[in-house]
Amino acid sequence: MRRSDRLFDLVQILRDGTLHRAEDLGRRLGVSTRTIWRDMTALAASGLPVEGARGVGYQLRDPTTLPPMTLTRDEFEALRLGITLVAGAADPTTARAAASLRAKIGAVAPARAQDPGADSFVFASAEAARAAPFLALIRRAIRDHLTLALGYPDTSGAERVRRVRPLHLDYWGRAWTLTAWCDLSSDFRMFRVDLVTSLAHDGGAFLPEPGKTVEDYLARLDPR
Repeated sequence: MRRSDRLFDLVQILRDGTLHRAEDLGRRLGVSTRTIWRDMTALAASGLPVEGARGVGYQLRDPTTLPPMTLTRDEFEALRLGITLVAGAADPTTARAAASLRAKIGAVAPARAQDPGADSFVFASAEAARAAPFLALIRRAIRDHLTLALGYPDTSGAERVRRVRPLHLDYWGRAWTLTAWCDLSSDFRMFRVDLVTSLAHDGGAFLPEPGKTVEDYLARLDPR
């Protein structure tokens, strides 16, 4: 049995939340007790809440689990690239979670999915790479209704800082765009995220107001 398959089987066994002796796990999976010790160390290092010790046994405490699923190679690649993108985000909590998730998936992924350079990330475009550091903050601001101080070049190329209400992110294959309500213009504006020169939460928040929501913006595009 390949190690990745064995680790996956161990997680499935431990999901019952009861205490399992390494000797019993080894007998069940056809490996030595010492191998189970090493596997448990690897699972704990990946971030799984494994508790226990040699000679006592192991159990999994309150894990967040998903039903078993089979991914195509393209689906796995999309998942891997997405996680790697988030792992490079400016938000340290999200970055740590992404790195932990990548380790867990790597522990159970089939060997054929682990291509050389699997930990590297090639952006779809230079524009997407420049936008990447800002995406975590924008997503959080959209979710929590936070206002942002957004630096953006004006028609002369000089930076102009605007107070915006972020409403919606779109990805167009090369570039990310942010639709927002701009207090400076008192109107909706669409910003290319790769052209943003600075971005920060300015300490403010907002509630959806008639005429300033993403639904209002979309209705303006299609007034039927």
